[in-house]
Parts: sequence; structure tokens; C-alpha cells
Amino acid sequence: MYVIIIILIVVLLIAAIFINAVQQHRAKIESERRAEVSKQKAIIDETENVIMACVNIPTSPRLMEVLHNRVLNALKVINEHNSTPEIKQRINDAEQRTSSGSDGAATSDFVLPDNDKLIIQYIQAVKKLRILLRSEHSKGKVDSKTFIDEEKQLERLQIKVNVETLIKRGRAAHQTNMLGSARQYYEKAKAALENQNQKDEYAHSRLANLTEWLNEIQSNLKSVNAQDRAKRQEEERDELDELFAPKKKW
Repeated sequence: MYVIIIILIVVLLIAAIFINAVQQHRAKIESERRAEVSKQKAIIDETENVIMACVNIPTSPRLMEVLHNRVLNALKVINEHNSTPEIKQRINDAEQRTSSGSDGAATSDFVLPDNDKLIIQYIQAVKKLRILLRSEHSKGKVDSKTFIDEEKQLERLQIKVNVETLIKRGRAAHQTNMLGSARQYYEKAKAALENQNQKDEYAHSRLANLTEWLNEIQSNLKSVNAQDRAKRQEEERDELDELFAPKKKW
């Protein structure tokens, strides 16, 4: 009798241990599932924010297709872990966007935003585009040729934003006769363009503008310095004339 009781206790202990292990395993799987779904949702939110920012950025249809595919792939992963009618509908919508080409893929000319806050947002969006493109290429989602071509375009765009921002500030300083500040802005813009390995038409055009403006500033500074020297010399002569002038009798 005692042996049977002991056996039953042992069996119950083994069963409890087994049930607890199964529960822990299920909890681990559920935790991993939630973490993966959360990760993919973050990818979707991040990518969709970049897609919205691309409305004001000259991007190619090919790059927009990369972004839409990134959203689609994330939705498919979520569907594997948590399939719902809403997710299935979003997958259908995403597939239609990728198959019909990019909606809102701008190829318009570059236009610098009006204020510094928008310029910062613009630069951040371009940087984020480069990060996402690099990420998709590392995952094998983007072929090397597409990556290289799009990366070059984004790099040129980022340089153009930086250069145009410096020129904008330089022109403002130049117009208010803050020649030292203007020269610094122009020199930074010129250095950014000169550091490019392959200069395009924009780079050559802007380098010509910057060289002209820097020469103008240099000429103005020489003129100002000459005027200052002449003024100082005149003041010194006045002091000498006063010193050696005949004393008046009172």
C-alpha cells in the first residue's frame, strides 16, 4: 500500500514537472511571438513614416518599391504569427501598391524647405532612407546594382541639402555685409562639393557660384581694409599736425 502511494506521489510530481515545463515552453513561445509582432509593427511604422516624408523628396519609383516591399514583408511576418482579417486586408492593399508601382514616388526637382525646422526634418528623412536601403540590401531584399545606384542618388541629395543650406545662410550674411560669416558658409559649402569623387553638373555649377562669391568677398574685404588703413593714416596725420602746429598766442 505504501509503495503504491509513493509511486502515485512520484507520478504526480513528474506530471507536475512536465505540465510546468509545457506551460513555460508555451509562455516562451507566446512571448517570442508578441516580441516578433511588435518588432514588425515598429518596422511598418518606421517605413510608412519615411514613405510619407518622401512626398517632398525627389525619390525614384524603384526606391519607393523597396519601401513598399519592406512594409509588405513585415505584414506577412505578422500574419504568420497572428493572422486576422485586418492584417490580410492590409497585405492585399500592400500587394496592390507594389504590383502597380509606387504611389506618390516623387521625381520632382530638389527644392530646399523654407525654414530650418523643415530642413532638419528633410535631412533626417534622407538619412533614414539611406539606413533603410542599407538594411534591405544586407537582408538580400535589394540587389547590389539597385543599392549602389540608389545610394549614390541619396548621397548626392544629402550633399545638395547641406550645400544649399550653407549657401542660403551665406547669402543672408553676405547681403547684410557680414562678410566673415558669409565667407565661412561659402567655404564649407565649397569643401563639401570638392570632396565628391564624381562631380555632376550641379556640383560644377555651384562651385563656380561659390568661387565667384568668395572672390567678391575677398575684393570687398581688401577694399574695406584699404579704407581702414587710409582712415587710420588720416587720423594719425591729424594728430601729428595738431602736435606740431604753431602754438596760438592767447
